[in-house]
Amino acid sequence: MTAFAGLQKCYCNLVLNSRLALPDSLPKLIHVSITEQLLYFYNNKTLAAKYPVSTAANGVGCQEGSGCTPRGWHIVKSRIGSGVPLATIFRGRVAAGVASDLCDTSNDDLITSRILWLSGLEANINCGGDVDSYQRYIYIHGTAQEHLIGSPVSHGCIRMRNRDVIELFELVAEQTPVFISCG
Repeated sequence: MTAFAGLQKCYCNLVLNSRLALPDSLPKLIHVSITEQLLYFYNNKTLAAKYPVSTAANGVGCQEGSGCTPRGWHIVKSRIGSGVPLATIFRGRVAAGVASDLCDTSNDDLITSRILWLSGLEANINCGGDVDSYQRYIYIHGTAQEHLIGSPVSHGCIRMRNRDVIELFELVAEQTPVFISCG
């Protein structure tokens, strides 16, 4: 069993049954439940925070161009936006102004406040070819449509309220594991 497979089994047990005895040294973990529209942040096997999110309006899927939220194991590959003001708008991952309204009713899918850029870890599921989460630009990010949080309305990313994504951003580092499930 590879080191990743061991961690994967350990995390799956944590996500599916938090009563299991797990190592005290278990690192940080983000679990996104598409069904619940919730993001859970674990620190050393303890649920440290829970946030409402919005995943894809098109449901679950890993195919490029699908507009779906990919499932499975990922890591935070890049953290973008440290220190920028709340509601900063990112275009091409570069700060480009500040949103004046966080209840935007347009169809714009603005990326605001912080970006946690995800990279898939599972070949042919969310890594490589036309299912690669990193190449699909799958993020955990803030939104200018906070009133829609809790409903599946994104274009594939995981949207969060701006204050929540800033808080989560400060809790995680690059390489933090992210498990996206339908449960």
